[in-house]
Amino acid sequence: MKVSISYPPLSSEKGTPLLAQNRQFQWFNDPTFIYPMVPAYAATLLKEDGFEVFWDDGIAESLSYPGWLDRLKTEKPDVIALETKTPVVKRHWEIVRELKSLNLGGWTPIVALVGDHVTARPEESMSACPADFILAGGDYDFLLRDLCRSLRPAGAASNRPLPPGIWHRENGTIKNTGACPLSHDLDTLPFIDRDLTRWKLYCEKNGNFKHLPGTYTMAARDCWWGKCSFCSWTTLYPGSKYRARSPRKVLDEIGQVIERYHVREVMDDSGSFPVGRWLKEFCEGMVQRGYNKKIKVDCNMRFGALKEADYRMMADAGFRFILFGLESANQNTLDRLEKNLRVEAIAEGVKSAKAAGLSPHITVMMGYPWESKEDALRTVTFAKQLFRNGWVDTLQATIVIPYPGTPLFDECRKNNWLLTEDWDRFDMREAVMAAPVSNEDIKELTRMLYTSFASPAYIARKILSVRSLDDLRFFTRAGKKLLGHLADFRG
Repeated sequence: MKVSISYPPLSSEKGTPLLAQNRQFQWFNDPTFIYPMVPAYAATLLKEDGFEVFWDDGIAESLSYPGWLDRLKTEKPDVIALETKTPVVKRHWEIVRELKSLNLGGWTPIVALVGDHVTARPEESMSACPADFILAGGDYDFLLRDLCRSLRPAGAASNRPLPPGIWHRENGTIKNTGACPLSHDLDTLPFIDRDLTRWKLYCEKNGNFKHLPGTYTMAARDCWWGKCSFCSWTTLYPGSKYRARSPRKVLDEIGQVIERYHVREVMDDSGSFPVGRWLKEFCEGMVQRGYNKKIKVDCNMRFGALKEADYRMMADAGFRFILFGLESANQNTLDRLEKNLRVEAIAEGVKSAKAAGLSPHITVMMGYPWESKEDALRTVTFAKQLFRNGWVDTLQATIVIPYPGTPLFDECRKNNWLLTEDWDRFDMREAVMAAPVSNEDIKELTRMLYTSFASPAYIARKILSVRSLDDLRFFTRAGKKLLGHLADFRG
């Protein structure tokens, strides 16, 4: 049996879709590609179980849609798995219809959809298109393998019933096998087969990597807080289901990417990197094995979880970049988002991380339905202050989108805040929630955030910090990314 994990090209005047395993969807004028870790685990598990696997990322390969479809017709996979998200789910429904209408010498593929949108609304996609299966749950690597086991021809040794977490059709009726348990032992996962999953497609076009080539790991699923009301991944991985691989397993994987693939920087894609004893053991292992002198590590972290001593331990262990979700400088907004965060802790956190020698990065959102323009400007002013003080190095600014399945989406429906439920428009090119601030002002505020660091002091610090060719190339790439982001939110 041949299984394809596919990302069909999606042409648009808006740019390139940031789709693969991403918590927020955007069309990017300057393409960014994130290594899709859970699909890569799925591919590896399938290969280990004896399936033929075809890694088919037409987006990262810059294929045309006709070129992608022709290649798929040549490969003729028995099963095609598509990861989808809210802003492109309607386009994926159309692609599924086309795939299911094919009949080339008897070949009509089985199609399965995965991702946060279909996990939140599985019946919608089953009704809207002829997909055979919906994998509703975050552990869709395990689910896809187990589904394919059940689809093996009769008599195959591993033929099994459908696992929990699968929506399917039976005699024309839509049925499901229950909830995905999210109890899989992550330490049973093999190391990702990075050759099979074509890791080089994702090793350079990523603004986070300073030292190339870079790659991804995923120490945990997903965030140990897991309650932020806007986060689409709470649909896949509620905080109560947080699981981490052992420090030893992650260290072994880092050793592999150093030795086998000569990777110089790794971004861990856990929603929040593990802390406490786990973090201490990991950092000690990085130093004891000497990895801290061979590779840089980046991760996501929550404010308030660590002290300056912890950040220093991380810096000694080879950490470089640390991403914090700031979201807003208004306490009312942080409370309504269930961030469990005080505004005062934000400045303290980035200041401590910077003092330890790390490079703090903040994410900020505009367009909350309860924030006035004055509130939004307070966040812009706060971001400027952080940059002016030298406590933050980089920033990502976005428009807040209420994805289906999140508490924020439910709140929008309750309060009649939604301007549309046309999923195509949930692509961050406009506000989809009624707010005191106009759509054009929201875009302008987002652009203001991207230029918030452009003070003479900040620019001078960056110029003086250039110590190597890596530094120079990184700042050149960062400048190109900045111009792309300004274009992403143009009026």
